Amino acid sequence: MPITSVEKDLDQLTITIVADFAAPLRRLWDAYADPRQIERFWGPPSYPATFLRHDAAVGGRSIYKMTGPEGDEHYGCWDWTAAEAPSSFEVIDRFADETGAPNTELPATRMDFAFTATADGSRLTTTSRFDSLEQMEQLLEMQMLEGTKEAMSQIDGVLADLAAFATERAAEAELLSDTQVRVARVIRGSVDQVWRAHNEADLLKQWLLGPDGWTMPVCDVPAKVGDTYRYEWEREGGGDRFGFTGELLEAEAPYRSVTTESMIGMEGSTLNELTLTAVEGGTLLSLVITYANAEMRDMILATGMTTGMETSYARLEGVLESTFAR
Repeated sequence: MPITSVEKDLDQLTITIVADFAAPLRRLWDAYADPRQIERFWGPPSYPATFLRHDAAVGGRSIYKMTGPEGDEHYGCWDWTAAEAPSSFEVIDRFADETGAPNTELPATRMDFAFTATADGSRLTTTSRFDSLEQMEQLLEMQMLEGTKEAMSQIDGVLADLAAFATERAAEAELLSDTQVRVARVIRGSVDQVWRAHNEADLLKQWLLGPDGWTMPVCDVPAKVGDTYRYEWEREGGGDRFGFTGELLEAEAPYRSVTTESMIGMEGSTLNELTLTAVEGGTLLSLVITYANAEMRDMILATGMTTGMETSYARLEGVLESTFAR
C-alpha cells in the first residue's frame, strides 16, 4: 500500500492523503495524465473506471464511468481548474449522468494533486476540499475514503507496467462502450507539433495517407468552429478515389478538437474527439470515436482501420522529424 498518511481536518473541511511511490516523478504524473493508465486505478477493484474523456489542461474536462459487479454504471466528471506538469493539477470532481452533465444534487469535491520528487522516487499529496461539514460527512458515509484507499492500492502495478504504455507501441484500439472506441498512440514530437500536423494542409498531405501508394489530392482543413472539411484520397496514378467530410464542432488548441465524419456518398457519421497530452517521450494522441451503434463500430474495426492509422502515425513521426528538426 503506497499510502503513508491520511488526515481529516474538520475545521478546514479537508482530507489529505499522502502516498509514496518507487517511481520517477514524471512516470507518476503520466499515470494520471494518460486515460489508459488512470482508468486502471481511479476506481476501486470492484468498480473499475473507464475514462471517456480526459483533458489534462486548464479549462479541460474529464468524464468517467465506474462499472459495478452487477453491470451498474456510475458516472463522474472533472473540471480542470489548474495544471502545471509535472508538479500539480486541480480539478472539481462531481457526480454526473451518462452524458457527463454534473449532478447538482450531490456534493462536489475540489481536489488538489501535488507531485514531488523524493530520494526513493516520488510522492503524491492529494487534498480534497469540501464546501460544508455536511457535504464532507455525506461523502464519507458513501465510503469515499475507503474507495480511494482501494483505488490507490492499484497504482504501483500500473507504474510497474512499462511495456503497456511504451513509446514504441503501435496504435491500439480499446472498446469503451457499445458505441465508442479509443485509439491511442504516443507520437514522438511536441503537442504543438502534432497539433500543427493535424491542422495544416501541407503537413496533413504528407502523412494522413494510410497504406503506401496513396495520395491526398483534396485537403480542405477547417479554420474555425463551424467550418466543414473535406479530405479525399486516390491511388498514385489515379483511381479508387474516396473521401470523408465533416464539421469542426470544438477546437481548444493545442490539445483538443471534435469533429463529425461521414464517408462521401455513404449514410451515417461518427463523432471524433481528438486529445493531445504531453507525456514522457512525446505526445499521447487519444482519439475517441463514437459510432451510431455497435454493428457499425465492429464493421469499421474489421476493415483494419487501426493498422492503417498506425501506418499514418508512423509516417507522421517522420514528417515531424524532417519538418521541425531543422
